[in-house]
Amino acid sequence: MSFLPADSVEFIGFAAPRYTSETHAASGPAIDRDYLRLLAQAHEWGGFDRILVAFYATAPDALLLSAQIAAVTDRIGLMIAHRTGFTAPTVAARQFATLDQLTGGRVAIHAISGGDDRELAQDGDHLTKDERYARTDEFLTIARQVWTAEAPFDFAGAHYRIDRGFSEVKPVNPRGIPVYFGGASPAAITVAGRHADTYALWGESLDQVREAIARVRAAAAPHGRDPRFSLSFRPILAATEEEAWARAEDILARTRAARAAKGLGPAAVPENEGSRRLLAAASQGSRLDKRLYTAIARETGASGNSTALVGRPEQVADALLDYHDLGVRTFLIRGFDPLEDALTYGRDLIPAFKRLLAQRGARAEAA
Repeated sequence: MSFLPADSVEFIGFAAPRYTSETHAASGPAIDRDYLRLLAQAHEWGGFDRILVAFYATAPDALLLSAQIAAVTDRIGLMIAHRTGFTAPTVAARQFATLDQLTGGRVAIHAISGGDDRELAQDGDHLTKDERYARTDEFLTIARQVWTAEAPFDFAGAHYRIDRGFSEVKPVNPRGIPVYFGGASPAAITVAGRHADTYALWGESLDQVREAIARVRAAAAPHGRDPRFSLSFRPILAATEEEAWARAEDILARTRAARAAKGLGPAAVPENEGSRRLLAAASQGSRLDKRLYTAIARETGASGNSTALVGRPEQVADALLDYHDLGVRTFLIRGFDPLEDALTYGRDLIPAFKRLLAQRGARAEAA
């Protein structure tokens, strides 16, 4: 199932309820409404298609933040991270369908099973990784039935038992709500093959992305599915290539300083496979392919989306096209200076990418 034309390109930004990043220590209240409004509107002004609202064990609720973002914007879609298993799938499905109706069809779910046992324990979840992915499998199966079933249904699984499940409220799109899904372990790939409309990776090397796409396509094929693919990067831009690399090194230095100010030592070995894949790339060098910068991922233990593409806007756009050639059609881009970078991406990077893509299409047509 695909909710977008097969070859359409989608850009997704990142929303946080206050100004913070690896180089900016969080301060003040957990929610800064003015900042959240400015950040959301900056993405909409810049031509982003969606904005990711993340989930963390100690953070403000992503679904409610998304409702606020929708209230202060007109068009931009919402990619709402949801940790499966903490809310009954029938309830969560109705919540997403309700917000989708209230926003005119702007909602997508980013289904997260969780990759860090310590964080999951903060919310009282002590299942193993494989058990969590099995639960996600059941969760998404039920959610899709809630969104599409015309009559009450039953479901019996290892984690959920539903008797006569049904929802009066349905998503705007009769096919349901788009499902974004990430996870690189074998258990995750199995679930991705069954459920992902868009499979999301962090910003890996070209060889790693090529291999991951092949694995997910192989897992999806028996189910008659053909998912889209998304990559997440932290573009570092400047007027010249030299200035961009200098800025990258400055961001690395500020990241180290920020970690030191918090009393953080060397980053711990990550539990999730996605972070391990980023560190595997970083072990090959701090600069890979054309302009993939891995030093910040290595410094932080790849705790999340932490690899960058560095250069002038046209150079970074050209690097994105290399991933487009592999089949990537969604790019999640966010900066280390979140608001300022969102504006720069909208003004310079997204137009540069679309211009280069159009030029390539024109040359192919002429040939």
